[in-house]
Amino acid sequence: MKNKDLRVKNHPILGKEAKREKITILVDGKKIPAYEGEPIAASLTAAGIRVFRYTSKDKEARGVFCAIGQCTDCVMTVDGVPNVRTCITLVKEGIRIKTQEGLGKWKKKE
Repeated sequence: MKNKDLRVKNHPILGKEAKREKITILVDGKKIPAYEGEPIAASLTAAGIRVFRYTSKDKEARGVFCAIGQCTDCVMTVDGVPNVRTCITLVKEGIRIKTQEGLGKWKKKE
């Protein structure tokens, strides 16, 4: 079953969705459609992805909580950098995003 696009196309106050370029991002190795200029968390939520990380201690699932960059529930590893707040980080073509386990791990430099 294909995921239905969950983006709001016509908001009663904000109006119609602006035209934006469709791009592809990689999430845990899967290609996910996104729109240029939207936050990573919005792209993932629209694709039906709700779990962004798992806590260190109890391995509990976390996702979007505040959506304004104040908490760390939505952090993921983005292009090898752990603890990136996805609610305030914008997508770009080819960005590589991974579900984060615990505190995340930095990529080793070669």
